[in-house]
Amino acid sequence: MENQPRVSDRQAEAQCASAAIVNYNARDHLVACVRSLRREGVGEIVVADNSSRDGSEAALARSDSEARWLPTGANLGFGAAANRAVAATTGPYVLVLNPDTVIHPGTIAALTAALDAEPRLAAVGPQMDNPDGSVYPSARRFPDLVTATGHAFVGLIRPDNRFTRRYRMLDTDPDRAAAAAGGTSPVDWVSGAAMMVRRSAFEAVGGFDPSYFMYVEDVDLCWRWRQAQWLVGYTPAGRVTHAVGASSRQVPYRMIAAHHRSLLRFAVRTTTGAQRLLLPAVAVGLAVRTVAAWVTHRFA
Repeated sequence: MENQPRVSDRQAEAQCASAAIVNYNARDHLVACVRSLRREGVGEIVVADNSSRDGSEAALARSDSEARWLPTGANLGFGAAANRAVAATTGPYVLVLNPDTVIHPGTIAALTAALDAEPRLAAVGPQMDNPDGSVYPSARRFPDLVTATGHAFVGLIRPDNRFTRRYRMLDTDPDRAAAAAGGTSPVDWVSGAAMMVRRSAFEAVGGFDPSYFMYVEDVDLCWRWRQAQWLVGYTPAGRVTHAVGASSRQVPYRMIAAHHRSLLRFAVRTTTGAQRLLLPAVAVGLAVRTVAAWVTHRFA
């Protein structure tokens, strides 16, 4: 009997939250993701599908006939499809997810509690684990041009460099900061692979910018929230395991190019003053890095 109130509380929290998943040929991951949401009591699940050809729709229908299938009609990329999925949900809070994620027990309650506690919080992200149990750095800083350049180029040969460490907040302890802040720490941005958004805040800034096909759309969204005086948080009280790249690995060279185009788009949007004079050099540098990343992937 002692556990009954906790179960009821968790179910009550889940009723406040919907889930919006963007799927592209991730059938088995998608089924596991939806099952983990149901175990947490999430009642409304919408899957925006970017024209999958792997039987995802049939597999989901067999596993969970109540999840809503929302075909986009084409491969729109992550942001545009996520916007459609969020718009099709009704909860005040929406957990935006990649299909290759699995939600750990108590995560929905932890994320909704964080949003309940701070009305200025536009979104909150959970701790993100790799499949091997190591922690993926999903809470990060906005990169300035120096940090971004160092991370982009030095990171190709020395992953554990000071620029990457600063960008990924590896020189801090976000879990300790969250504990000191009462469970949720303020951060610049959290990964869109698993972020719970406040619907009113999401709609206030127009959701994800669909001009980003893949990558950086989460950074851009959190940056626009910052400009509009909203906050973004991180709480290790929620946990998600993320397989990383279930869809993007299918077309690696296209995704590498998309990533670098998105980086340039974000630089153009956020760079101000005299630093804008550096943007042509940034564009050339990103083109060079795209080729280097292709070569690195080819011989990895």
